[in-house]
This record gives sequence, structure tokens and C-alpha cells, in this order.
Amino acid sequence: MAVADSASKLPSAESILEPSPAALLRKRMFGHAGLTIGGGFLLFIFLVAIFAPVLSPHDPLTQDLTNRYVPPFWDAKGSWEHPLGTDKFGRDYLSRIMYGARISLLIGFAAMAISGVIGTAMGVAAGYFGGRVDLIITFLITTRLAMPVVLIALAVIAIVGSSLTIVITVLGLLIWDRFAVVMRSTTQQVRNLDYVAAAEAAGCSTLRILMTEIMPNVANALIVVATLEVAHAILLEAALSFLGLGVQPPDPSWGLMVSEGKGDMYFKPWVIAIPGTALFLLVLSINLMGDGIRDVTAPENRN
Repeated sequence: MAVADSASKLPSAESILEPSPAALLRKRMFGHAGLTIGGGFLLFIFLVAIFAPVLSPHDPLTQDLTNRYVPPFWDAKGSWEHPLGTDKFGRDYLSRIMYGARISLLIGFAAMAISGVIGTAMGVAAGYFGGRVDLIITFLITTRLAMPVVLIALAVIAIVGSSLTIVITVLGLLIWDRFAVVMRSTTQQVRNLDYVAAAEAAGCSTLRILMTEIMPNVANALIVVATLEVAHAILLEAALSFLGLGVQPPDPSWGLMVSEGKGDMYFKPWVIAIPGTALFLLVLSINLMGDGIRDVTAPENRN
């Protein structure tokens, strides 16, 4: 009898061979080409930005007018002292690209955090409570969508002034609409499911239902929107800096670098090609990672 009891407690062959949910998630993540490539390149840019003071060969703000417009190393007149060349003030381009990654990532993630808090709170409230709350928030979303982001940002920054903090704040207060729209839609779908009704019948408070029942089940959509908004904020900052109302010189913003080099683009194309390529690769890697997260965490792909 003891032998039979101990044998019944042993795990079955199916349970031993069946991979755990964490193992399945890892397999899906590393098996998704877009997520692997985008995440890997984004990690590389993060590391370059973090260790820029160690990796950069020169001070990005130091000017040397005797070394103006040194071409990159692949040019016949290039120099390995300045692998990506120099700008019109003789500043090392590689160092400015590295430090520019810091500015782009800081603005992208900080603006996303501000807009995410605003948009998520509004969207979840509209989707869960409905009625007048939904009508008011829908009106606010519609009003925001009728306002062109770039023009409003240009007007505000022109009036208030331009600095890194102001750019982050303005962008964060202007790009929350996508969070609100997506969270409203997903919350409305989750709101009518059985486990939410069970929590309400059990007497759980509204805050507890929102935090323990609603938010975990809309997190997939929230993560995807967050990655898209990081890329959106980075592009908006580059556009504002290109127009002269974003990050101000001598800070090495990639959009500002394109703006400073546009006058010489026909004769010295690397001055806009290098920061433009860096901006393209950063936004592409973020979008690839966002698409990959959506595919991997989608309910229909969890089996």
C-alpha cells in the first residue's frame, strides 16, 4: 500500500516532458526574428549610451577648427582618429552620436512614461466606468486628435522656451491619445469577462479590481503601445531639434546634428547621413521589438 501511495505521488511522464510556461515564453521570444533583432540592437544602443563617457574617443563638445569636416574612415582622406569624421566645428562625430543616443533614449522613455500614465488612467477609467465618464474622456481624446502635435509643440516651446525638461514635458502631455484609445478599447473587452464579475460579486473594491483584474489583462496592449510611443517621441524630438526648437546646441541631439549639416549635405553627405542612419536604426529596433512583444504575448500565440 505504501509503495502504491508513493508511486501515485510521482509526476507523470507528460508533466515531466511538458515545458514550463517560462520556458515556452523564452522559446517564443528567441524564436521571433523581429524581437531578437530589435531587442538586441536596442540593448546595444542602451549600452553605448550608458558607457558613452568610457567609449567615446573625444569630448563631444570640444571644438577644433583646424579639423573641420574631416571625412569618415572609409573616405580616402579619412582618419581613424575621428572614425566617423567631424562637423563644421571640428567636433568628433562618433562621440556626438554616442552622447546623442543618451538624449534620444531619455526623451523617448521619459515622454512615454508621462503620456502613458495620463493616457492609461483615462482609457481604463473610460472603459471600466462607461457612461458619462466615457463620454467626457472620449470628448477629450477627440479634441486631442484634432490638434496637430508638431504645431502645438512648436507654439508652446516658442513661447515657454526650449530645454530638455520642457521638450520632455511638452511631448509627454501631447502624445497620450494612443494610450487612451487602446486602453479604453481593451478595458471594455475585459470589463465584461467572468472573473471581473466574480470579483465584483465578492465585494472587491473598485481600485482592487482595476489593479488586480483589469491591468494585468491589458498589460500586453499597454507594452506594445509604450514601445510605439517611445519611437514616436524620439522622432518628434528629432523634428523639433531639426527646426531649432528642440534640444539646443551644443548638446549632441541627432535631429540637431541633421539640422546643422543640412547646408553641406551635397558636398559632405556624411554630416546628415550618419545621424539620420542612427535615428533610423533606433526607431526601427524599437518598432521591431514592439511588434515582437505583441506577437509573443498575444493570447492566440501562447500555446
